[in-house]
Amino acid sequence: MGNKNKTISFRVNEDAFEALQAIAEERDISLSAVFRDYVDQLVEHDGQVEVVPETELEARTGGDGDGDDISFPPTVEVPKRFIREHERLELEAEHLREQLEEYKGYVNDLQDRLEDEEDEVLLLDELDELDDEDEPYQLR
Repeated sequence: MGNKNKTISFRVNEDAFEALQAIAEERDISLSAVFRDYVDQLVEHDGQVEVVPETELEARTGGDGDGDDISFPPTVEVPKRFIREHERLELEAEHLREQLEEYKGYVNDLQDRLEDEEDEVLLLDELDELDDEDEPYQLR
């Protein structure tokens, strides 16, 4: 399955639009890229993203740079057993994809054989109409 891009459209008021344009210009990217970055962050963190000005973020963390209260970007510690299980499932999924491709090839081969033999089908009614000069057929 391909990864197709989808288009999302919505309306914002003029002030919000100008603020978004300013953000895009500041970062030297397109306005669309601002939204893509936001959506990527939103999806990556399962909807747990809060957009705050940098000054407010500094105020929340105490401004001293140690960031004990809030870390940005957020980090999560994952147990090794979870990582191992994830890797095992990835390998199993890859194996199943390979098997599926094999089976698809086998089905395609059978369909090709069936199409080739389709011309060789002879109806029993047609056997009665055969002349002595025609080649005899054997039923299997």
